[in-house]
Amino acid sequence: MASTGTSISVYADRIKRAQAEMAAQGIDFLLVGASSDLFYLLGFNAHLSERLNLLIIPREGRPSYVVPVLESPLVREKKEIIDLAIWTETESPSELVAKIIGNASGKQLAVADQLWSVFLIRMQSAVPGASWTSANDVLRALRMQKDDYEIDRLTEVSRLTDEAWHEFIEGGPISGLTETETMERLQSFMAKRGLRGGFGICASGPNSASPHHHTGDRVLQHGDAVIFDWGATLDGYHSDITRTVHIGEPGEEYRKVYDIVMQANQATLDAVTPGVPCEDLDKVARKVITDAGYGPQFLHRVGHGLGLDVHEEPYLVGGNTMPLAEGMVFSDEPGIYIEGKFGVRIEDAVVCTATGGIRINHATRAITIMD
Repeated sequence: MASTGTSISVYADRIKRAQAEMAAQGIDFLLVGASSDLFYLLGFNAHLSERLNLLIIPREGRPSYVVPVLESPLVREKKEIIDLAIWTETESPSELVAKIIGNASGKQLAVADQLWSVFLIRMQSAVPGASWTSANDVLRALRMQKDDYEIDRLTEVSRLTDEAWHEFIEGGPISGLTETETMERLQSFMAKRGLRGGFGICASGPNSASPHHHTGDRVLQHGDAVIFDWGATLDGYHSDITRTVHIGEPGEEYRKVYDIVMQANQATLDAVTPGVPCEDLDKVARKVITDAGYGPQFLHRVGHGLGLDVHEEPYLVGGNTMPLAEGMVFSDEPGIYIEGKFGVRIEDAVVCTATGGIRINHATRAITIMD
């Protein structure tokens, strides 16, 4: 994740909101290591290593940032909203954490999910008497509902990803390339637009029936269905999109399955509105696919949250009764996978607004034939 041009006041406000959530949940200290959570709260992309970087937010008052001395120059611009607690190579950062927290007897300490377990174990030893819990309930309340800046970044990274896709499908045949070579070609069009941190799945032929196939050396052939699931980042915010193409004219079964997945994708979008339980979107997509006779071939949830992480809350899955809220951004990605033959998945990023869902991916969803 790159540093952003977001005003320091935005991060000050996010910290205040975190403190309000802490007060509501009885949390005394929030501990956040190098992660997307830290980037969200401080706008700092800390180096993830054996050296501890840790944001310590008290329920009231000014946060502290524990940082190794060799990395402290990188975060000095944040001193307006945090106190720096710098440690040298011969000092114990866990003891520094203990000093900042003070007498922890009876205190509730919430730890962000992405903190390395080795750091947590050392801090638990250095800070006796505290009760430890997950910070997920605090942080998801902040991160799930995107602000205008976040939605703008997600919209822009999605737009550039759509552009890259159109250049890719218009850029000549892919038959004869390996899956790896094909994905490298697509990612080159992403990099051309300044997008970084690219990831991707290229799953061809029978491999396309495996939703999380590991892109490999299979050579793409005439008659293959090919699933592309990929994305990259802009200012730390991710795109995540899936399109399925066919090499050569597809048969009747492929066209039928593709149409069903399209219907499920649209039905999911149509069901988006604030207050609807997350699981209802999964039910809507699943009903379309089940009614068409392919229920057992829909192998995964219909979607997941999208932002500073590719997968984050909310998760659109059975059993999740959390209501949708304005500002949530998530994927809409139904799929059908016929083992030994082919798969089809169509995925778009969607924003929940006061009046319903809005796609922020606009790459063609029509059947695409690449010769």
